[in-house]
Amino acid sequence: MSEERTEIASLGEFGLIDHLTKNNEIKNASTILSVGDDAAVIDHFGRQTVISTDMLVEGVHFDLMYTPLKHLGYKSVVVNISDIYAMNATPTQITLSIAVSSRFSLEALDEFYEGVYAACETYEVDLVGGDTTSSQKGFVISVTAVGEVAPEKYVKRSTANKGDLLCVSGFLGGAYLGLTLLEREKKIFLESPGVQPDLESQAYIIGKLLKPEARKDIIEFFAEKNITPTAMMDISDGLSSDVIHICKQSDLGVILYEEKIPINEEARQYAYKLQLDPTACALSGGEDYELLFTLSQSDYDKIVLNEQISVIGYMTEAKEGQLIITRGGNKHALVAQGWNHLKR
Repeated sequence: MSEERTEIASLGEFGLIDHLTKNNEIKNASTILSVGDDAAVIDHFGRQTVISTDMLVEGVHFDLMYTPLKHLGYKSVVVNISDIYAMNATPTQITLSIAVSSRFSLEALDEFYEGVYAACETYEVDLVGGDTTSSQKGFVISVTAVGEVAPEKYVKRSTANKGDLLCVSGFLGGAYLGLTLLEREKKIFLESPGVQPDLESQAYIIGKLLKPEARKDIIEFFAEKNITPTAMMDISDGLSSDVIHICKQSDLGVILYEEKIPINEEARQYAYKLQLDPTACALSGGEDYELLFTLSQSDYDKIVLNEQISVIGYMTEAKEGQLIITRGGNKHALVAQGWNHLKR
């Protein structure tokens, strides 16, 4: 019995949008008008509006051989609202536009949207608009996220100060290891299609890649403890590249301690098994969607008991350069070897 397949073309564009948004529920008072008109209407009631947009392209940002569509829908939302949290803001709405080729059925799109709605539910954001169109081949996703923040409370990358602590949330390097494992299994499968993938019970690293989470909890913690980071961004390109972004934009140097970089134990052991250096995975891996931020030293006591935050170094004068001190005590220049989608 073959699975049911409905051709997208059979619905027409408006029929498709109606179908995909029929269960769309509004969660925020700021959403005045949602899907169904020419444009959405949002009123943030005196708060400032923060906007970020991202594209995900099949074959560049994701591989459908090992990415379930539901996970892809979830991740498409998360990577965008992560940028809103990185501004110290609260995401409230998203728009989602997709271009799909005829190889995708309506059922496939339903699965993708299931993931989108699951993320909207988790992060309490409203889907307020978007577009669907056909593409000649593949799947292209564009998400715009809108958030709100109290006036002038947003945090930029360029406002770190000399002497500030450099901090990061969560663990780093897991997504890169997940990608390495899935790419290896894909290669084996392509060479021997009968072989079932062996994911070696690596739920943590695969989850970090396929179903990342945005750090809503950290932004809520800042609000609760009355902490405003001096600079912040999310880690999408790898720790070294993103630390260098903050240095360049704040015109500062940095001293980063290898032994302070937080790496999940399961991920560390798996890196050793693959003969990879866990530190290199954290520095260059990317797609962790953790928050990288600088704090005034006077805020140290407020974060010291939060196990989700690690102090990994401190900001110095620009002329002192961007340095990493290894476990053995050697100093090396930090190199931006992050993931660059434009260089393939």
